[in-house]
Amino acid sequence: MTFEELNIAEPVLRALAEKGYVTPTPIQEKAIPVALEGRDLFGCAQTGTGKTAAFALPIIQHICRERIPSPRKIQSLILTPTRELAIQIGECFTDYARHTPLRHCVIFGGVNQRPQTEALAKGVDVLIATPGRLLDLAAQGFVSLDAVRYFVLDEADRMLDMGFIHDIKRILPMLPKRKQTLFFSATLPPAIASLSRSILYKPVKVEVAPPASTVDVIRQSVCFVEKKEKKEQLIHLLQEDRSDSVLVFSRTKYGADKIARFLTKAGIRSEAIHGNKTQVARQRALGNFKAHKTRVLVATDIAARGIDIDRLERVVNYDLPEVPETYVHRIGRTGRAGNDGVAVSFCSEEERPLLREIQKLIGKTIPEMQA
Repeated sequence: MTFEELNIAEPVLRALAEKGYVTPTPIQEKAIPVALEGRDLFGCAQTGTGKTAAFALPIIQHICRERIPSPRKIQSLILTPTRELAIQIGECFTDYARHTPLRHCVIFGGVNQRPQTEALAKGVDVLIATPGRLLDLAAQGFVSLDAVRYFVLDEADRMLDMGFIHDIKRILPMLPKRKQTLFFSATLPPAIASLSRSILYKPVKVEVAPPASTVDVIRQSVCFVEKKEKKEQLIHLLQEDRSDSVLVFSRTKYGADKIARFLTKAGIRSEAIHGNKTQVARQRALGNFKAHKTRVLVATDIAARGIDIDRLERVVNYDLPEVPETYVHRIGRTGRAGNDGVAVSFCSEEERPLLREIQKLIGKTIPEMQA
């Protein structure tokens, strides 16, 4: 199937072709027709499956086929949990809507609000926002959501993890009752299932790439190592392996900084990215990593959510995650788009119960790394 067969409009097709996109991913193939019909949708898909286009393309098409009002009012609101993901979604709208008159704006906290309020004052059709900054600007009178017709709640489970559910419940009454809602989540804990039932009207459920299947294409191994020996083991691993791009996961912000420091001291170009870093520092670290100026990016789970890096060669779990599904999200950042992917996990004695839970989830025993 092609995007043309999904009835994507010509200006958007042209933009997709210029980016080299011809064949939709499974989530796009299933979700786009539903969204174009105007139906509410529950999409169960994780980062890296192409879900941004699954909601962005129909929204662009809907708005551009209808009359864009003058003055412009926000017709679509996209809520997302992190700054990085908001920026990434904004970049996608820039790419996909380049041949249309549609305007979008991205707002998030941690930076001066003035450029964001100035963009809003000029009028935008699509607003991409993190919950906290949206509530701040709405309280100051810079944002009105009474004209919203298309609402997207992206990465709802991560919203829950980050404590944004109460913010979302404050935002929902600001939206018109009649609207199309597209709801995306990688997992379905009870609180997310309950939230989806409260905001979706007769939704079509679209599910792709269950967690166990996404790990089958990635070469996984586990290195049994005591906690105090992890530092030397990581340095040795990176010195032996010549991968250009390595994403290392730490369970804590302090740990991420510590890992980046000792790797840099060992002559391995590294930077850390986590919630305590300023937005400028986070974007600089991510930009350096994507440009291969930095070989290793050390991240916490929340900071890494939504980061999309082409041809990421290796993921290292310096600490095993406490939630098994998080392991799948982590290693799923490598091995994308047909490229080879390698994931190595360090496991200390006290982490063995976490490893057992991970292996239970993915339905396989992870082989021990060979020296």
